[in-house]
Amino acid sequence: MASGNLNKAERIAYIDDRLQTLYPETPVPLDHRDAYTLLIAVLLSAQCTDERVNQVTPTLFARAATPLDMVALTVEDIRSIIRPCGLSPQKSKAIHRLSEILLDQHDGEVPADMAALEALPGVGHKTASVVMAQAFGLPTFPVDTHIHRLAQRWGLTRGRSVIETEKDLKRAFDESRWNALHLQIIFYGREHCTARGCDGRVCEICRTCYPARKQPKRCHKA
Repeated sequence: MASGNLNKAERIAYIDDRLQTLYPETPVPLDHRDAYTLLIAVLLSAQCTDERVNQVTPTLFARAATPLDMVALTVEDIRSIIRPCGLSPQKSKAIHRLSEILLDQHDGEVPADMAALEALPGVGHKTASVVMAQAFGLPTFPVDTHIHRLAQRWGLTRGRSVIETEKDLKRAFDESRWNALHLQIIFYGREHCTARGCDGRVCEICRTCYPARKQPKRCHKA
């Protein structure tokens, strides 16, 4: 590898190829049965690890795996189960209310529509994007704070927000790759390019894209 840094086109091609090689399979890290249980799991994952969510959801879904069963529980019932995930007061209210809305407005089904999903309590753009991608297979590029950090380290964006980074990543990569890349970047970040374990000069992708980088890469927080 030459000592100079790769240009943007070279970085995009290398990252795309390397991530496909490292992670040819992209299993959804949140355990779920269908679109509704995925929606609830993604909502619970806000400021919580996937591992913790996967520890909590079996108990929750044993009690209520459909909107009809969920509204039969009280908000306090839900909160007592999901408490380990953090933010349980807000999340329990959101889960109960969105389940009511799904029954009232969507025949108890999770809508395959971004605007309708974003209108649900507790469901922001990132959560809606994950559900659209992983439940319905529609091309989105959900960007969380971890993807935002890696995209900056890899010179794929100068965005100061996850929304700006999402737009830049969608421009950089073919639409057919968006859903898998979202997970592949997450997997790579957890394994190799962590917040504290890499400063833009440590992991394989950072070193390959920027072999001449002398200083730690300062990233804008989302």
